[in-house]
Amino acid sequence: MIPAYPLQWPADWPRTAPSALKPGKFGTVKKRNGQASGRADLTIAEATSRVLSELGRMGIDRQDVVISTNLTLRLDGLPRSGQAAPRDAGTAVYWHTRKGERRVMAIDQYYKVEENLAAIAATLDAMRAIERHGGAQILDRAFTGFTALPAPAAARTWREVFGWSEHKTPIPGEIRARFRELASVRHPDRAGGSDAAMSELNVALVEAERELGL
Repeated sequence: MIPAYPLQWPADWPRTAPSALKPGKFGTVKKRNGQASGRADLTIAEATSRVLSELGRMGIDRQDVVISTNLTLRLDGLPRSGQAAPRDAGTAVYWHTRKGERRVMAIDQYYKVEENLAAIAATLDAMRAIERHGGAQILDRAFTGFTALPAPAAARTWREVFGWSEHKTPIPGEIRARFRELASVRHPDRAGGSDAAMSELNVALVEAERELGL
């Protein structure tokens, strides 16, 4: 599994130079008495919802989606609102298709994470239009497959992070259950939690699932 935090930029994808970054033009419509009354800035939650909605219309389950950014996560694994904007606002969205194919889309040309998320949602919407008009093969070529990115070297093995002996071989489902248990303690939103502790746990999950072929 690709970690959602910190940002896992897909290998071989070019990055936008800092001097070329620009403000986005995405937003939400403000309403008063049921009538449009202007525009409001887009929030992280709204931009995330747009991406998940577009993928849902493509038949992609939420559990098959990873939204990777430099924003720390909520307990459900999605970017958390109400935090300082990261220096690197790039966003990468990874998912598995109904055929089991691995796909990724990444955008980093805007100053804010929410703008890059909204740009991904808008691109997905445009690509769905291509598919509706008979361009399924074009759509397949447009997406780039991805391979699992190497996790940073950790001081402890994944078994140590999970609190298991080196001889422990978890049964299916046990790793995820233990991950959720530890995330409830290590998450930066929890007292005593931190970004570093959560990052170590994310890396341990990747290593565990890779070693066990999950």
